Amino acid sequence: MIRDKAWFDNFIGEIRSWVREIAIPNEERVEALGEVPEDIVADMRKRGYFGWSIPEEYGGAGLTTEELVLAALEISQCSVAFRARVGTNTGIGSEALVADGTNEQKSRFLPKLATGEITGCFAITEPEAGSDAISLKATAIRDGANYIVNGTKRFITNAPIAGLFTIIARTNPSDKSARGTSAFVVERDTPGLSVGKPYRMMGQAGSPVSEVYFKDCRIHHDNLVGGVEGMGIKTGMKVLNKQRIHLSALCTGPAIRMLSEAIKHAKQREQFGSSIANFQLVQAMIADSQAEIHAARALILETARKRDCGEDIRMEASICKYYASEMCNRVADRAVQVFGGSGYVADYSCIERFYRDVRLFRLYEGTSQIHQLNIAKHTLKDTK
Repeated sequence: MIRDKAWFDNFIGEIRSWVREIAIPNEERVEALGEVPEDIVADMRKRGYFGWSIPEEYGGAGLTTEELVLAALEISQCSVAFRARVGTNTGIGSEALVADGTNEQKSRFLPKLATGEITGCFAITEPEAGSDAISLKATAIRDGANYIVNGTKRFITNAPIAGLFTIIARTNPSDKSARGTSAFVVERDTPGLSVGKPYRMMGQAGSPVSEVYFKDCRIHHDNLVGGVEGMGIKTGMKVLNKQRIHLSALCTGPAIRMLSEAIKHAKQREQFGSSIANFQLVQAMIADSQAEIHAARALILETARKRDCGEDIRMEASICKYYASEMCNRVADRAVQVFGGSGYVADYSCIERFYRDVRLFRLYEGTSQIHQLNIAKHTLKDTK
Protein backbone atom coordinates (compact mmCIF):
# COMPACT_ATOMS: atom_id res chain seq x y z
CA MET A 1 0.00 0.00 0.00
CA ILE A 2 1.36 3.38 -1.04
CA ARG A 3 -0.20 6.09 1.08
CA ASP A 4 0.74 9.25 -0.84
CA LYS A 5 2.01 8.67 -4.38
CA ALA A 6 3.44 12.15 -4.94
CA TRP A 7 5.35 12.08 -1.66
CA PHE A 8 6.54 8.54 -2.26
CA ASP A 9 7.75 9.26 -5.79
CA ASN A 10 9.93 12.07 -4.39
CA PHE A 11 11.11 9.77 -1.59
CA ILE A 12 12.18 7.05 -4.04
CA GLY A 13 13.79 9.60 -6.34
CA GLU A 14 15.91 10.92 -3.49
CA ILE A 15 17.12 7.42 -2.60
CA ARG A 16 17.92 6.68 -6.24
CA SER A 17 19.99 9.86 -6.49
CA TRP A 18 21.79 9.10 -3.23
CA VAL A 19 22.76 5.63 -4.47
CA ARG A 20 24.17 7.04 -7.73
CA GLU A 21 25.86 10.14 -6.33
CA ILE A 22 27.02 9.06 -2.85
CA ALA A 23 26.99 5.30 -2.38
CA ILE A 24 28.35 3.92 -5.66
CA PRO A 25 31.29 6.38 -5.82
CA ASN A 26 32.26 5.26 -2.29
CA GLU A 27 32.00 1.50 -2.78
CA GLU A 28 35.75 0.92 -3.09
CA ARG A 29 36.38 3.19 -0.09
CA VAL A 30 34.08 1.02 2.04
CA GLU A 31 35.78 -2.14 0.76
CA ALA A 32 39.21 -0.75 1.67
CA LEU A 33 38.18 0.53 5.11
CA GLY A 34 36.06 -2.45 6.06
CA GLU A 35 33.33 -0.13 7.31
CA VAL A 36 30.91 2.52 6.14
CA PRO A 37 32.68 5.83 6.93
CA GLU A 38 31.11 7.97 9.63
CA ASP A 39 30.50 10.90 7.27
CA ILE A 40 28.25 8.67 5.15
CA VAL A 41 26.56 7.18 8.22
CA ALA A 42 25.84 10.71 9.45
CA ASP A 43 24.35 11.54 6.05
CA MET A 44 22.10 8.47 6.21
CA ARG A 45 20.97 9.49 9.70
CA LYS A 46 20.14 12.99 8.46
CA ARG A 47 18.10 11.54 5.60
CA GLY A 48 16.10 9.32 7.96
CA TYR A 49 17.28 6.02 6.48
CA PHE A 50 17.47 4.30 9.88
CA GLY A 51 13.79 4.78 10.64
CA TRP A 52 11.97 3.65 7.53
CA SER A 53 9.84 0.92 9.13
CA ILE A 54 9.51 2.49 12.58
CA PRO A 55 6.11 4.15 13.25
CA GLU A 56 5.90 7.90 12.78
CA GLU A 57 4.86 8.44 16.40
CA TYR A 58 8.34 7.22 17.41
CA GLY A 59 10.22 9.33 14.89
CA GLY A 60 10.31 6.95 11.94
CA ALA A 61 8.82 7.12 8.47
CA GLY A 62 6.22 4.44 9.22
CA LEU A 63 6.57 2.91 5.77
CA THR A 64 4.06 0.28 4.80
CA THR A 65 5.44 -3.09 3.70
CA GLU A 66 5.02 -2.18 0.03
CA GLU A 67 6.75 1.16 0.54
CA LEU A 68 9.56 -0.51 2.48
CA VAL A 69 10.33 -3.09 -0.21
CA LEU A 70 10.29 -0.48 -2.97
CA ALA A 71 12.76 1.62 -0.97
CA ALA A 72 14.86 -1.51 -0.35
CA LEU A 73 14.98 -2.24 -4.08
CA GLU A 74 16.64 1.14 -4.57
CA ILE A 75 19.09 1.30 -1.66
CA SER A 76 20.40 -2.21 -2.37
CA GLN A 77 21.61 -1.30 -5.87
CA CYS A 78 24.98 -0.40 -4.34
CA SER A 79 27.45 -2.25 -2.13
CA VAL A 80 25.51 -4.31 0.41
CA ALA A 81 27.41 -2.63 3.26
CA PHE A 82 25.35 0.55 2.87
CA ARG A 83 21.96 -1.08 3.28
CA ALA A 84 23.34 -3.41 5.98
CA ARG A 85 24.41 -0.38 8.01
CA VAL A 86 20.80 0.81 8.30
CA GLY A 87 19.15 -2.53 7.60
CA THR A 88 18.94 -3.87 11.14
CA ASN A 89 17.25 -0.68 12.35
CA THR A 90 14.75 -0.81 9.49
CA GLY A 91 14.24 -4.54 9.96
CA ILE A 92 15.17 -7.20 12.48
CA GLY A 93 16.78 -4.83 14.97
CA SER A 94 13.56 -2.93 15.67
CA GLU A 95 10.72 -5.16 14.50
CA ALA A 96 10.34 -7.14 17.75
CA LEU A 97 9.61 -3.89 19.57
CA VAL A 98 7.33 -2.63 16.79
CA ALA A 99 5.39 -5.90 16.74
CA ASP A 100 5.25 -6.91 20.40
CA GLY A 101 6.91 -4.27 22.57
CA THR A 102 5.08 -2.54 25.40
CA ASN A 103 4.27 1.15 25.03
CA GLU A 104 7.04 1.97 27.48
CA GLN A 105 9.58 -0.14 25.56
CA LYS A 106 8.61 1.46 22.27
CA SER A 107 8.89 4.97 23.71
CA ARG A 108 12.21 4.14 25.33
CA PHE A 109 14.03 2.56 22.38
CA LEU A 110 12.34 3.19 19.03
CA PRO A 111 13.12 6.93 18.76
CA LYS A 112 16.84 6.22 19.19
CA LEU A 113 16.69 3.45 16.59
CA ALA A 114 14.74 5.69 14.19
CA THR A 115 17.36 8.43 14.24
CA GLY A 116 20.28 6.03 14.11
CA GLU A 117 21.53 7.28 17.48
CA ILE A 118 21.88 3.60 18.31
CA THR A 119 22.17 0.59 16.02
CA GLY A 120 20.03 -2.44 16.76
CA CYS A 121 20.64 -6.10 16.05
CA PHE A 122 18.70 -9.35 16.37
CA ALA A 123 20.40 -12.27 18.15
CA ILE A 124 18.75 -15.65 17.85
CA THR A 125 21.35 -17.89 16.15
CA GLU A 126 23.69 -19.91 18.39
CA PRO A 127 26.56 -22.35 17.83
CA GLU A 128 24.11 -25.26 18.09
CA ALA A 129 20.93 -23.48 17.02
CA GLY A 130 20.76 -22.14 13.48
CA SER A 131 17.98 -23.43 11.25
CA ASP A 132 16.66 -25.30 14.30
CA ALA A 133 16.06 -22.14 16.31
CA ILE A 134 13.92 -23.88 18.92
CA SER A 135 16.98 -25.81 20.14
CA LEU A 136 18.63 -22.61 21.44
CA LYS A 137 20.47 -23.01 24.73
CA ALA A 138 20.95 -19.43 25.97
CA THR A 139 19.06 -19.01 29.21
CA ALA A 140 17.39 -16.13 31.01
CA ILE A 141 16.55 -17.25 34.53
CA ARG A 142 14.23 -15.13 36.67
CA ASP A 143 15.80 -13.68 39.81
CA GLY A 144 13.33 -11.37 41.54
CA ALA A 145 12.77 -8.34 39.31
CA ASN A 146 15.65 -9.39 37.02
CA TYR A 147 16.73 -12.13 34.64
CA ILE A 148 20.22 -13.63 34.58
CA VAL A 149 21.26 -14.31 30.99
CA ASN A 150 23.96 -16.78 29.97
CA GLY A 151 24.88 -18.08 26.53
CA THR A 152 26.46 -17.32 23.17
CA LYS A 153 24.93 -15.94 19.99
CA ARG A 154 26.64 -16.38 16.63
CA PHE A 155 26.65 -14.73 13.19
CA ILE A 156 24.96 -11.56 14.45
CA THR A 157 24.90 -8.76 11.88
CA ASN A 158 25.97 -5.35 13.24
CA ALA A 159 26.75 -6.81 16.68
CA PRO A 160 30.19 -5.12 16.81
CA ILE A 161 28.57 -1.68 16.49
CA ALA A 162 25.16 -2.32 18.07
CA GLY A 163 23.85 -0.36 21.01
CA LEU A 164 20.73 -2.50 21.48
CA PHE A 165 20.42 -6.29 21.20
CA THR A 166 17.11 -8.09 20.74
CA ILE A 167 17.74 -11.63 21.98
CA ILE A 168 15.78 -14.84 22.29
CA ALA A 169 16.63 -16.93 25.36
CA ARG A 170 15.12 -19.85 27.23
CA THR A 171 13.26 -18.71 30.33
CA ASN A 172 11.99 -22.21 31.13
CA PRO A 173 14.92 -24.65 30.72
CA SER A 174 12.65 -27.62 31.40
CA ASP A 175 10.42 -26.71 28.44
CA LYS A 176 12.32 -27.45 25.24
CA SER A 177 9.53 -26.19 23.01
CA ALA A 178 9.03 -22.68 21.63
CA ARG A 179 6.89 -21.90 24.71
CA GLY A 180 10.01 -22.09 26.87
CA THR A 181 11.59 -19.08 25.14
CA SER A 182 11.23 -15.33 25.62
CA ALA A 183 12.47 -12.18 23.87
CA PHE A 184 14.45 -9.41 25.56
CA VAL A 185 16.12 -6.15 24.63
CA VAL A 186 19.56 -5.66 26.15
CA GLU A 187 21.58 -2.46 26.06
CA ARG A 188 25.22 -2.68 25.10
CA ASP A 189 26.65 -1.32 28.35
CA THR A 190 24.86 -3.96 30.45
CA PRO A 191 27.47 -5.77 32.62
CA GLY A 192 27.98 -9.34 31.46
CA LEU A 193 27.37 -8.59 27.78
CA SER A 194 30.41 -8.67 25.49
CA VAL A 195 30.95 -8.81 21.75
CA GLY A 196 33.53 -10.76 19.77
CA LYS A 197 35.81 -9.44 17.06
CA PRO A 198 34.24 -9.01 13.61
CA TYR A 199 34.56 -12.15 11.50
CA ARG A 200 36.79 -12.35 8.44
CA MET A 201 34.23 -13.19 5.77
CA MET A 202 34.03 -14.21 2.13
CA GLY A 203 32.21 -11.00 1.25
CA GLN A 204 30.09 -8.13 2.54
CA ALA A 205 33.11 -6.06 3.59
CA GLY A 206 31.97 -3.11 5.66
CA SER A 207 29.12 -5.04 7.26
CA PRO A 208 30.43 -6.15 10.69
CA VAL A 209 29.27 -9.52 12.02
CA SER A 210 30.38 -11.24 15.22
CA GLU A 211 29.46 -13.36 18.20
CA VAL A 212 27.73 -12.03 21.31
CA TYR A 213 28.45 -13.41 24.78
CA PHE A 214 26.33 -13.29 27.92
CA LYS A 215 28.00 -14.13 31.24
CA ASP A 216 25.70 -13.71 34.25
CA CYS A 217 24.21 -10.70 32.45
CA ARG A 218 21.54 -9.18 34.67
CA ILE A 219 18.65 -7.45 32.92
CA HIS A 220 15.49 -6.00 34.41
CA HIS A 221 12.04 -7.47 33.86
CA ASP A 222 11.14 -4.24 32.03
CA ASN A 223 13.36 -5.46 29.17
CA LEU A 224 11.22 -8.54 28.56
CA VAL A 225 9.63 -7.79 25.20
CA GLY A 226 5.90 -7.35 25.67
CA GLY A 227 6.28 -8.07 29.38
CA VAL A 228 5.20 -11.69 28.80
CA GLU A 229 7.29 -14.85 29.00
CA GLY A 230 6.96 -17.74 26.54
CA MET A 231 6.62 -15.58 23.42
CA GLY A 232 10.25 -15.58 22.25
CA ILE A 233 10.06 -17.76 19.15
CA LYS A 234 6.61 -16.41 18.30
CA THR A 235 7.97 -12.85 18.38
CA GLY A 236 11.02 -13.97 16.43
CA MET A 237 8.85 -15.45 13.69
CA LYS A 238 6.91 -12.19 13.41
CA VAL A 239 10.21 -10.41 12.95
CA LEU A 240 11.45 -12.88 10.36
CA ASN A 241 8.24 -13.12 8.34
CA LYS A 242 8.30 -9.39 7.66
CA GLN A 243 12.06 -9.30 7.25
CA ARG A 244 11.99 -12.11 4.69
CA ILE A 245 9.89 -9.93 2.40
CA HIS A 246 12.23 -7.01 3.07
CA LEU A 247 15.31 -9.17 2.49
CA SER A 248 13.85 -10.47 -0.77
CA ALA A 249 13.84 -6.91 -2.08
CA LEU A 250 17.39 -6.48 -0.76
CA CYS A 251 18.36 -9.54 -2.85
CA THR A 252 16.70 -8.14 -5.95
CA GLY A 253 18.37 -4.72 -5.90
CA PRO A 254 21.89 -6.18 -6.35
CA ALA A 255 20.57 -8.34 -9.21
CA ILE A 256 19.26 -5.19 -10.92
CA ARG A 257 22.66 -3.52 -10.49
CA MET A 258 24.62 -6.53 -11.74
CA LEU A 259 22.42 -6.86 -14.82
CA SER A 260 22.83 -3.16 -15.55
CA GLU A 261 26.62 -3.47 -15.29
CA ALA A 262 26.60 -6.59 -17.49
CA ILE A 263 24.53 -4.88 -20.18
CA LYS A 264 26.81 -1.84 -20.17
CA HIS A 265 29.86 -4.08 -20.49
CA ALA A 266 28.29 -6.20 -23.23
CA LYS A 267 27.58 -3.12 -25.33
CA GLN A 268 31.14 -1.83 -24.96
CA ARG A 269 33.10 -5.07 -25.24
CA GLU A 270 33.95 -6.12 -28.80
CA GLN A 271 35.03 -9.55 -29.99
CA PHE A 272 35.17 -10.94 -33.51
CA GLY A 273 34.51 -7.47 -34.83
CA SER A 274 31.22 -6.96 -32.99
CA SER A 275 29.81 -5.92 -29.63
CA ILE A 276 29.23 -9.04 -27.56
CA ALA A 277 25.72 -7.71 -26.87
CA ASN A 278 24.94 -8.87 -30.42
CA PHE A 279 25.83 -12.48 -29.59
CA GLN A 280 22.71 -14.55 -29.01
CA LEU A 281 24.19 -16.62 -26.18
CA VAL A 282 25.03 -13.42 -24.31
CA GLN A 283 21.54 -12.14 -25.05
CA ALA A 284 20.12 -15.36 -23.57
CA MET A 285 21.91 -14.70 -20.26
CA ILE A 286 20.64 -11.12 -20.25
CA ALA A 287 17.10 -12.24 -21.05
CA ASP A 288 17.07 -14.93 -18.34
CA SER A 289 18.33 -12.43 -15.77
CA GLN A 290 15.80 -9.79 -16.75
CA ALA A 291 12.91 -12.28 -16.63
CA GLU A 292 13.90 -13.57 -13.20
CA ILE A 293 14.32 -10.06 -11.77
CA HIS A 294 10.86 -9.11 -13.00
CA ALA A 295 9.38 -12.29 -11.54
CA ALA A 296 11.00 -11.65 -8.15
CA ARG A 297 9.87 -8.04 -8.06
CA ALA A 298 6.27 -8.97 -8.90
CA LEU A 299 6.24 -11.73 -6.27
CA ILE A 300 7.68 -9.45 -3.59
CA LEU A 301 5.22 -6.62 -4.28
CA GLU A 302 2.23 -8.99 -4.30
CA THR A 303 3.29 -10.45 -0.94
CA ALA A 304 3.98 -7.01 0.55
CA ARG A 305 0.51 -5.83 -0.44
CA LYS A 306 -1.05 -8.94 1.10
CA ARG A 307 0.76 -8.25 4.36
CA ASP A 308 -0.44 -4.64 4.33
CA CYS A 309 -3.99 -5.99 3.99
CA GLY A 310 -3.51 -8.18 7.05
CA GLU A 311 -3.35 -11.51 5.24
CA ASP A 312 -1.33 -14.50 6.44
CA ILE A 313 1.84 -14.42 4.32
CA ARG A 314 3.99 -16.99 6.11
CA MET A 315 4.29 -19.25 3.09
CA GLU A 316 4.58 -16.36 0.63
CA ALA A 317 7.36 -14.78 2.70
CA SER A 318 9.33 -18.01 2.43
CA ILE A 319 8.67 -18.20 -1.31
CA CYS A 320 9.90 -14.63 -1.74
CA LYS A 321 13.09 -15.18 0.21
CA TYR A 322 13.82 -18.54 -1.42
CA TYR A 323 13.23 -17.36 -4.97
CA ALA A 324 14.87 -13.93 -4.71
CA SER A 325 18.04 -15.16 -3.00
CA GLU A 326 18.52 -18.02 -5.47
CA MET A 327 17.69 -15.71 -8.38
CA CYS A 328 20.28 -13.15 -7.26
CA ASN A 329 23.00 -15.78 -7.20
CA ARG A 330 22.08 -16.96 -10.69
CA VAL A 331 22.25 -13.38 -11.97
CA ALA A 332 25.64 -12.94 -10.27
CA ASP A 333 26.98 -16.03 -11.99
CA ARG A 334 25.73 -14.88 -15.39
CA ALA A 335 27.19 -11.41 -14.83
CA VAL A 336 30.63 -12.90 -14.21
CA GLN A 337 30.22 -14.93 -17.39
CA VAL A 338 29.28 -11.87 -19.46
CA PHE A 339 32.27 -9.96 -18.09
CA GLY A 340 34.59 -12.91 -18.64
CA GLY A 341 38.00 -12.44 -17.01
CA SER A 342 37.05 -8.88 -16.06
CA GLY A 343 34.26 -10.29 -13.90
CA TYR A 344 36.75 -12.30 -11.87
CA VAL A 345 39.31 -9.54 -11.35
CA ALA A 346 38.48 -6.82 -8.82
CA ASP A 347 40.66 -4.29 -10.66
CA TYR A 348 38.33 -4.32 -13.65
CA SER A 349 34.77 -4.46 -12.31
CA CYS A 350 32.52 -4.48 -9.25
CA ILE A 351 31.08 -7.85 -10.29
CA GLU A 352 33.73 -9.84 -8.43
CA ARG A 353 32.69 -8.11 -5.19
CA PHE A 354 28.97 -8.56 -5.78
CA TYR A 355 29.49 -12.24 -6.62
CA ARG A 356 31.01 -12.79 -3.16
CA ASP A 357 28.61 -10.47 -1.35
CA VAL A 358 25.37 -12.03 -2.55
CA ARG A 359 26.35 -15.61 -1.74
CA LEU A 360 25.28 -15.03 1.86
CA PHE A 361 21.70 -14.30 0.82
CA ARG A 362 20.98 -18.03 0.43
CA LEU A 363 22.06 -18.68 4.03
CA TYR A 364 20.80 -16.08 6.43
CA GLU A 365 17.26 -15.58 7.72
CA GLY A 366 16.54 -19.14 6.72
CA THR A 367 18.64 -21.21 4.33
CA SER A 368 17.11 -22.05 0.96
CA GLN A 369 16.59 -25.61 2.19
CA ILE A 370 14.68 -24.48 5.28
CA HIS A 371 12.43 -22.36 3.09
CA GLN A 372 11.81 -25.31 0.78
CA LEU A 373 10.66 -27.31 3.79
CA ASN A 374 8.51 -24.44 5.03
CA ILE A 375 6.88 -23.95 1.63
CA ALA A 376 6.19 -27.68 1.35
CA LYS A 377 4.74 -27.80 4.88
CA HIS A 378 2.28 -24.99 4.16
CA THR A 379 1.42 -26.37 0.72
CA LEU A 380 0.65 -29.86 2.06
CA LYS A 381 -1.32 -28.42 4.98
CA ASP A 382 -3.45 -26.23 2.73
CA THR A 383 -4.09 -28.93 0.10
CA LYS A 384 -7.26 -30.91 0.67
